[in-house]
Amino acid sequence: MNKLIKYLKPFQLPIYLGLGLVLLQSLAELYLPTLMSDIVDKGVVTGDTQYIWKIGGLMLIVAAGGMICSVMASFFSAKAASGFGKSLRSKLFSHVGDFSLQEFDQFGTASLITRTTNDITQIQQVLIMMLRMMAMAPMMCIGGIIMALSKDTKLTLVLAVAIPILLLIILIVQKKAIPLFKAMQVKLDKLNRVLRENLTGIRVIRSFNRIDHEKKRFDQANWDLTATAIKVNKIMAAMMPTMMIILNLTTVAIIWFGGIRIDHGHMEVGDMMAFIQYAMQIMFSFLMLAMMFVMIPRASVSAGRIVEVLDTAADIKDPVNPIAPKQERGVVEFQNVSFSYPGAEMPAISNISFKMNPGEVTAIIGGTGSGKSTLINLIPRFYDVDSGKVLIDGTDVREMTQESLRQKIGFVPQQAVLFSGTIAENIRYGKEEATDEEIRHAAEIAQAADFIAKMPEGYSTMIAQGGTNVSGGQKQRLAIARALVRKPEIYVFDDSFSALDFKTDAKLRAALKEETGNAAVLIVAQRVSTIMDANQIIVLDNGQIAGIGTHKQLMETSEVYREIVMSQLSEEEIA
Repeated sequence: MNKLIKYLKPFQLPIYLGLGLVLLQSLAELYLPTLMSDIVDKGVVTGDTQYIWKIGGLMLIVAAGGMICSVMASFFSAKAASGFGKSLRSKLFSHVGDFSLQEFDQFGTASLITRTTNDITQIQQVLIMMLRMMAMAPMMCIGGIIMALSKDTKLTLVLAVAIPILLLIILIVQKKAIPLFKAMQVKLDKLNRVLRENLTGIRVIRSFNRIDHEKKRFDQANWDLTATAIKVNKIMAAMMPTMMIILNLTTVAIIWFGGIRIDHGHMEVGDMMAFIQYAMQIMFSFLMLAMMFVMIPRASVSAGRIVEVLDTAADIKDPVNPIAPKQERGVVEFQNVSFSYPGAEMPAISNISFKMNPGEVTAIIGGTGSGKSTLINLIPRFYDVDSGKVLIDGTDVREMTQESLRQKIGFVPQQAVLFSGTIAENIRYGKEEATDEEIRHAAEIAQAADFIAKMPEGYSTMIAQGGTNVSGGQKQRLAIARALVRKPEIYVFDDSFSALDFKTDAKLRAALKEETGNAAVLIVAQRVSTIMDANQIIVLDNGQIAGIGTHKQLMETSEVYREIVMSQLSEEEIA
């Protein structure tokens, strides 16, 4: 929690104003019982009506002032807490944006969403309470004790018995609540994960008739969270009546012993009435502290989870003194590159060496799990190599800034991702300042212009979240258009033609050849027909290169490649 205090610095003025107003509110509330005591002892007992009206009017003014201070204090507290939440969310979002894929895998998407939303909201709510209750409770407690002592010293012995009992209850509640709050946040992560998987995988779930299974999974995660929440609420439910019993017994004790002291002439009725109110204020200040002690542990758990993310440094960082790329443009070279995923027993790829030149098409083919996607993820530096080098234009990618590196690359991922917005906005995502003409041209090359023209609003047609209102092939073509509008030096297509029919595939490759003539093109493909015309084909097998060459050369030299070709093409097509 302490590590997050620095994010409160921009909001010091509303915090100080809020605390100042809370102080004035507390003073007003502490002054009211004394005025009431004076009305009883000097006005009611003596029958002085004018004095009652005078002090009564003063009480109304003090009460109104206290109310105004309370409203203003709430305003400034909410302003500071909301600003703090906004600042922390922005910091967390930008920090997570710098993570490599490795850190995303470490935390999990569901957990990062929970930490950015629910956890920060928990801290924000507690901060409002702290600025109001945490500041007010000590003032009311200390002020109440001082005022109670001024009314009757001996009667405060009743409070000396009640207050330690209240503190003991608070400590017991805190000890039992903290572990449960920690468990709740973890179980909330699990619930979010199950829900997210259910929503994103709804087609698979329905196609395999696993709806009942997923309902059971969700119900189990939901009930697990509910059971923990019920335990916490039981503690809360037991705490409040217990504290109210102590509060009421304390009031009874004050009236009992106060009545004896009045009978002996050591105290007046007004003083006892004021003493009861001060006792209530003291006890309610402990109730406020109890509420804080219940809320703070939950906020501290949330704060710990947020700090955990903020303290996690991204593995992939820009160099202190980045090197500008050389004059070569679009040259990609792998030099003895090896890479292993964290915790993996075997490297995903090992000893990979090849070179891509501008104006040439390099294709990668291999069986499932051969390391194709891993290899291309090293080019835009989504991961860093374990050994060897990946060079872009003669410069190691680790010696370039990530921005300058990725400006050179037009990347089309295996799973085409579209964002909510118009078709034009999705294509323009590749180049923010792209003109309408550039967008249309990119769509034509990607063979997307025809289906866009058939849509009711053309390029202004809205794409639903996740691109659910377009087909898989349409998604891929829009993703390709997004890369084309960028006009990069290097194109990377990660199995980006898999959802296209053979006719569209052939037309797209022909259009691409003309459009990307001066760029280096890397294509990962499953279909041999997609890559037969490539300048060089790299065959991967178990993370290693099993052959490099043209289609004709590999048919003569690579057994692995021949097996792939034989499995896909007929003898006539091979010939």
